[in-house]
Amino acid sequence: MTGRWGIDAALFSLKSYAAGMLTIYLALSIGLDRPYWAFLTAYIVAQPLAGAVLSKALFRVIGTVVGAGAAVLMVPALINAPELLVLAISGWLGLCVFVSLLDRTPRSYMFVLAGYSAVLIVLPSVDAPGTIFTVASLRVQEITLGILCGSLVHGVIFPRSVAAFLLTRVSTILQDAERWSHDALALEPVAGVDAERRRLAVDITELHQLSIHLPYETARTAPRVRTVRALQDQLSLLMPLGAAVDDRTVRLQAHGGLPPEVAALLTDTQAWLKTLDRDREERAADAAALEARCAALEPAVREGSSWHDLLLLSLLSRLAALIGAHRDCRELAEQLATLDRRPVSPRVAELLEGRRGRELHVDKVGALRGAIGAFLTLAVGSAIWIASGWSDGSTAVMLAGVFLALFAAAPDPLLPLRTFFWGTLIATILGAIYGYAIMPRLDGFGQLAAAMAPPLLILGAMMHSPKWMGIALPTLLGLGSPLLISARYTSAFASFVNGAIAQLMGVAFAIVMARLLQSAGIDQAIRRTLRAGWADIAERSNLMTPPDVRGWINRMLDRIALLAPRLALSGRSPGQPLYDALRDLRTGVAIGELRAVRLDMAPERAAPLTDVLRDVGDYYRRLEPEAEKPEDPGLLAHIDAALHAVAGDADAAVRRAGTLGLVSLRRNLFPDADPLPEAAL
Repeated sequence: MTGRWGIDAALFSLKSYAAGMLTIYLALSIGLDRPYWAFLTAYIVAQPLAGAVLSKALFRVIGTVVGAGAAVLMVPALINAPELLVLAISGWLGLCVFVSLLDRTPRSYMFVLAGYSAVLIVLPSVDAPGTIFTVASLRVQEITLGILCGSLVHGVIFPRSVAAFLLTRVSTILQDAERWSHDALALEPVAGVDAERRRLAVDITELHQLSIHLPYETARTAPRVRTVRALQDQLSLLMPLGAAVDDRTVRLQAHGGLPPEVAALLTDTQAWLKTLDRDREERAADAAALEARCAALEPAVREGSSWHDLLLLSLLSRLAALIGAHRDCRELAEQLATLDRRPVSPRVAELLEGRRGRELHVDKVGALRGAIGAFLTLAVGSAIWIASGWSDGSTAVMLAGVFLALFAAAPDPLLPLRTFFWGTLIATILGAIYGYAIMPRLDGFGQLAAAMAPPLLILGAMMHSPKWMGIALPTLLGLGSPLLISARYTSAFASFVNGAIAQLMGVAFAIVMARLLQSAGIDQAIRRTLRAGWADIAERSNLMTPPDVRGWINRMLDRIALLAPRLALSGRSPGQPLYDALRDLRTGVAIGELRAVRLDMAPERAAPLTDVLRDVGDYYRRLEPEAEKPEDPGLLAHIDAALHAVAGDADAAVRRAGTLGLVSLRRNLFPDADPLPEAAL
């Protein structure tokens, strides 16, 4: 409700303004050389959530100190060899961007800041290398002052808790996931359920990003990160399980129909999904009863089992797992909300045992591409600056390098760079008005604070919205000009114009370099993400070690979350690629099931499964983005032969588990294939 009426944005803006003014007052009082660095930092670290402010502040302090240390080491050693100094600072920036893109958590801010902090210190100091230590020390002091003021105000005055926001998001995500599963169980198809279910990948990624800030939460009762990780694991199961239940229901209705007792079970499960917000013991008891009905209705696997029976077995098994996953999600959500650190149930204790970090997709090629872009931007820009002899050219080069580093992780860096250009232009005009029409008439800090309040409060409110932040932040950077926060604004018009041109040229140069280096960046990123999933399946398909199904699901969900915005930016419909990625996710789960079955079998008994897994790996190695999926009748024949062999195995557990994996594999890879011939079993 407060967000609807703009109260949250107004409060955020007021706190940001208070932090900025406190920073300016302290910086001027203690005589810091460039107080605008402190002022800008107070706004840059501003976040609506208190824990996010503190974590970002800590990462920024570490990054600034490391960057300053790198600058101090580079300049004295290389000042007499400007070419080597340019290569060194460009290489440092590229290395920091590379590491930040590999990290893919809020911690990455620390690495990219270490890179561009060194740039901000080195380039303005090339004409006075003897002062590099003093300059670096002052920058660290100014930035640390801004961090402390911003953290104090946002963390103490009406702090918005990360924990409270996370719990609200968890509640919303659970309700959405339960609605999607409810629709997947419908006997009549519900339009759009598959597209909506894919949003769960983005939601899980958001929970992961929020959980990074929990250790810095100001609330004493912040949830533990491992509980969030366990909840992410259970949420990640809902996508493949819900899709499998949906698929088997449709296929069974098309080929022989659903038995009445199974249809009743689906209806009862839908009713249960609508009543999960109730007493834990009652919910768990009803879940156990539904799971027991699933087990009782499962047909036995034996030689001669019909394709209809195999699909029915798959449906009931996946349905039972889906019920269990929803029950576990609710119990973990209650664990997050409780003030007691003890597990709320024995099942929660099991889920929290041995929890680890979430596995994320790592794009080394993309990270290298971003690093090379930052390196070339700084190196080429420095060469142009040196050749031109323009004294303020260092500002343009410095900003271009900083912007390429800042936006290297964006799906399309050109979008934020364009908004930064227009924001910088607005800041130039606004800065001229303030610097030469308003500021000369002010007397004292009180009048300064009052005069700057209107634009800062408006821009602070705009920063609260992701839609307007791209314009608001660069405009704020312009208001942080030394002309506005110093006593030397009256005689520096030429310097102001030169600096403004340098800033605009820096953003423009960054746009040019991004266009040259990232012209096919989005399409290539899409292809790399798709290929990474296929390569992962191919590599995992025939390993002889226990499968890591949870790790696989986490990585694939992360890839789906990365694909969605890139597909939208590329102008392509996200439907089919994301559908294929979801299919690949289910294929990887089936492979894990078959590998687990094979571990308990002698090599001669496992030979049919080995043939299938080898062929699946070969199939995925041959896939190419934007190309027709290759026909592979040999793989289909091997799957059918393996089904025949597994159905005749003496071990009932092998028959059941092997059949489940093979049926899933057949449905995922050959959804249009004819039903398995009765004679095949």
